[in-house]
Amino acid sequence: MIFSLGWTKDPYSLLSVEIRPAEQPADGQDLRAQGFLTGGAYSLLFLFGAAQGLIGCFQFSRGVGPVPLAALGFCILIVVTCVLGAAAMDSAAGALLPAAGWFLVTVLLTLPTAQGSVIVTNTAAGEWYLYGGSACAAAGVVIAFMRRFRAAAAAVGRPAAVRSARGAGL
Repeated sequence: MIFSLGWTKDPYSLLSVEIRPAEQPADGQDLRAQGFLTGGAYSLLFLFGAAQGLIGCFQFSRGVGPVPLAALGFCILIVVTCVLGAAAMDSAAGALLPAAGWFLVTVLLTLPTAQGSVIVTNTAAGEWYLYGGSACAAAGVVIAFMRRFRAAAAAVGRPAAVRSARGAGL
């Protein structure tokens, strides 16, 4: 310790300073560019779900006879979008964002106008589209979460080398 004017100080040494090079990802990409691409992919998933909701609200009533094929097709489409979005992004958020986009647009377009008109009518096709689509979007999110939990539970029993290889996309 160095004593000067009654104050105690620890001696300063350059040997105690840690010098680390700037951290770079393993593949050499810039972290900001990678974050921008990831955010863009999530935004596109949200917009894709919103586009499905927008088109579905105007096209749900098409069908063959009393069978609302378009409404059922849009229900299947949103669950497939949610599951594939989660698989592509390797995250449950990949399923949540298309479902949120679909739900937001669908709810906004089902609200009545000041004149009392509605876009999604109270018919069998409209009910299949609203309730079936909501259930399918929720099912897609639940499937994504279950897939994620199963993968995490399976990784607990694996050796560390296998877990790191799985996390690296191998």
